[in-house]
This record gives sequence, structure tokens and C-alpha cells, in this order.
Amino acid sequence: MTDTRFAPSPTGDLHIGGVRTALYCWLQAKKTHGNFRLRIEDTDQQRSTQASTQVILDGLAWLGLHHDGEVIYQSQRFTHYQQIIAKMIEQGLAYHCWCSAEELEAMREAQKARGEKPRYNGKYRNGGTPVEGVNPVVRFKNPLSGVVTFEDKVRGTITISNNELDDFIIQRSDGSPTYNFCVVIDDAEQGIDLVIRGDDHINNTPKQINLYQALGYEIPEFAHVPMILGDDGKRLSKRHGATNVLDYRNEGYLPQAILNYLVRLGWSHGDQEIFSLEEMIDYFSIKDVHSAAATFNTEKLRWLNQHYLKESSPEILIEPLMQQFRMLDIQIKHEKAKQALIHYQERAKTLKEMAENMRWIAQAPQHYPEKAVKKAFKGAESSQILDDMANEFAQMTEFEADSIHKIIEQYVEANNLGFGKVGQPLRLAITGGAPSPDLHISLALLEKNEVIKRLNNAIAYIESMK
Repeated sequence: MTDTRFAPSPTGDLHIGGVRTALYCWLQAKKTHGNFRLRIEDTDQQRSTQASTQVILDGLAWLGLHHDGEVIYQSQRFTHYQQIIAKMIEQGLAYHCWCSAEELEAMREAQKARGEKPRYNGKYRNGGTPVEGVNPVVRFKNPLSGVVTFEDKVRGTITISNNELDDFIIQRSDGSPTYNFCVVIDDAEQGIDLVIRGDDHINNTPKQINLYQALGYEIPEFAHVPMILGDDGKRLSKRHGATNVLDYRNEGYLPQAILNYLVRLGWSHGDQEIFSLEEMIDYFSIKDVHSAAATFNTEKLRWLNQHYLKESSPEILIEPLMQQFRMLDIQIKHEKAKQALIHYQERAKTLKEMAENMRWIAQAPQHYPEKAVKKAFKGAESSQILDDMANEFAQMTEFEADSIHKIIEQYVEANNLGFGKVGQPLRLAITGGAPSPDLHISLALLEKNEVIKRLNNAIAYIESMK
């Protein structure tokens, strides 16, 4: 049984790279029947916001990555952290440092000039005189010799010499604890067995291991996953498109497509591309994650999303589709949308695209594409056909797909016309050229009076072209 945790900072959007980390943590916990914990690391009180916290909670809930137990907020644990820090000072594991920012900067510049790695020189490590008017920070007494070695489940053996580390700050001058301190306390007290996080944290791991050892805590295992790159080889960012996970929801992607795509960004199971959630849990292992950076490919994600749109039942798709209509300010009845949905599942790659393609059902054409007009509206001939069809439809008592299909076939046969001669102007008149299902089905998606109204509008348009 392996307990994992996802511990984002609420200082911005929930990045898609963070979601992949959360997924890996969730899968590893579920695979071993362990717990997946959620912790909000909001010690940076100036940058942390409730809005960002809500994005994290909403994003994970939308994806179905539900956490076990209560959410831990670091900002609610400051008193606890400060008590531990005070005890560390008593035990000689940490100490106050009164160095000013200017003094630290001068120290770094002097070290650079000597060709040394910039680091705190331990001025107050063995005591010193407090500086009046200065609120001191608290630093951890990092070991001066030896090495830190750990087996990273993604990157293998990693060794760092302690002489490359300095006595890092564990409490700021305002009394707030720092990331490297809080994360050790929380992971130890939550019983986290495996820390899965981005490889930008590798440099923090030796510091944290030294803290674990100093405090007598059991050291967890670590797995540092590589970053995600855009298709230009640079770190994925907003310039590559959406990065906030809720942006993908708003763009009409399904959560199962997002999860399926992300699990394959750095991990594989043979040549398999499509995975159910159960298969992900069954097959996934953090040790099989590749150490090389993965490249985000939007077209691949769209392909996956289209697959899940095809495979999903209308009952699953209708509510997120209705949300798309609301965001696009398209007024369409729930039942009408559900009736049309089944005819668009094969056509669209996102729910947003699906909703856009279905706009014609709710909104009559305001204009007709020039190329389509040249092909479908052939002057008086097309005008007469549309007028005839409007009269035929007006006499129908049941305006449904099969009956409409028969009426059109009978008209085509009676007038010795090719189906395209009738179908093209009809379709353009009612849809404005939007993607649509078979003609008789498209017509049946509208009320009879609405169809007649649109045909008359098209006739008026054709007449105006003379």
C-alpha cells in the first residue's frame, strides 16, 4: 500500500503538467490500494488566492481525481510549524540569522568573484549577536560533510554532496515557514510513502532528506517526473494554447480524454493508445515513467477526444454540451440538443465544436456563404423548388424524419429532378451551410413553421440577387 499526495501552490492556474503529476500520484495510490492526499501549499500568503485554490479543487473534481481524507491547508498549520521550529532551535538543529539582504548580496558577489558557488557562509551558525531592529530568519543546520544519496524511481541513483548545500532558511523574517520545511513536516505527518513531483524539485530533495534525518522522520521514496514541452521544444506555456485544466473543459474536452492523453505523456504500455481508467490503474507503475521530457501534441489530444465523443452515451455528453451552448450564448432546448447530439458524435472533435456546428438549429441563417450560394441557389429554379417544398411541408400533419424523406423523394420523382437539385438549396436554406446530418433528419430537428420561415427567407434572398 502506497500513500501519495498532490501538493499544488494556489498562486495561479492548475497547469496541465501539474494535472499529469496528480494523475500519476492518484494511479500509484489506487494501484496499491493506498491513499491519495491533497494538500494546498499556501504558505506564500501574498501570492496565494482563494480563486486559484478553487480552480485546483474544481479541476481535480472534474477529472474525477478524488482525494482521500480532508484537504490540508498549510496556512492553517503555521502555529504547528513554528512550534517545531522553536524546538529545533532548542535542540541546536536550527538557528537565528540576522544577515540583511544587502549583506547576503555582498556575500554572494564576493563568492562569485572568487569563482565559488554562491551560498550562505554560516555566519550565525554557531551563535552571534542579534542586530537591533532586524527580524531574524531561522536557518537549518545542514550537515557540513558527507553526501545525500537517494534512488529516484524515474531517474535512478542521485547523489549530492552536502558541501554543495547551505544552511537554508526554514522560517522567514515575518515568521512564516518556507516550502522546504513545511513539505517535510506534512509528508511525514501524513504518512506519505512516495513523493511524486516535477523534476524542478530535484534540487530541493537533498535538503529535505537532511531535514527528515535531523527530525527523526522516516524518509519517503521519491520520483521526479520530467517537464512537458510544447511542440516547439520549449517548456509548455500559454503561448502553446490552453494550459489551465479548466480551459480544456471550456474548450469542450472530456475528462477521460485528458486523463488518457496525460497518462501517455511519459509512460506507455506497449503500443496501446486507448486506456480505460481501470486499465490505467492496472497497468501503470511510476518506475515505468520515462526520464526524458514529453512533447504536448494538441492534435493527438483532439484525436483522443473525438474517440471518446464517439464512444460516450448521449446521457454522458448532454450536460457538458448544454454548458457549451450556454457559454456560446446559444438558446437551445435540452431535448432538441439531445436529439441532435447523436448525429454529431462522429463529426466533432470537441464539445465546443459540436455546439458551434449545431448553432443553426437554434439560430436561423443570417447570411449564406458565397461559394455555397453559387452552387445551391440557381435563381428562379431554386426559388421555385424552395417555394414548392414550403407548400408541401405546410400540408404535413406529422413533421418527422421519415415522412419528410418521403415528401422529398416524391417531389424529386414527380418533377424528374436529381436529388441534388432539391437537396442542395433546401440544406443551405435551413442550415446556412453549417455541418449537418442527412437532410430529412436536419429538417426534422426544426419545427415545421421554422422550416417554412427559413425557406421563405431563402426565397427572398434569391429574389434579391436578381
